[in-house]
Amino acid sequence: MARKIEERGELLTRGALAGRAGCNIETIRYYEQIGLLPAPPRSQGGHRLYGPDLVKRLTFVLRSRDLGFTLEEIRELLRMVDGGNYTCAQVEALARAHASDIRRGPRRHGRPVQRRQGAEVPDHRRAF
Repeated sequence: MARKIEERGELLTRGALAGRAGCNIETIRYYEQIGLLPAPPRSQGGHRLYGPDLVKRLTFVLRSRDLGFTLEEIRELLRMVDGGNYTCAQVEALARAHASDIRRGPRRHGRPVQRRQGAEVPDHRRAF
């Protein structure tokens, strides 16, 4: 299943990655489809193999979602990092804007929106 490669870490199959990250396989597949995760290399047998960089990226995306960042905000953060032309001030500005949005609460047309009782948001985490 997982193999050691050049002392950089082990390669994981999608199922092993899901187990390690604590998410569903479908979550990983979805993040690949929308471009938050790049397509991983494949083994000779055609299995997707996720290395340490992709494990870190998935962990970042999942943690960002836990913190309430939207997929577009995460995409913007990843774009900054992938491009390599960002400053700490840019990342901090995005994080501060997000924190401000959280403090204001949900809004629709500029007005506060109350959350309905019992409205559950699906969780990407595996149910235990």
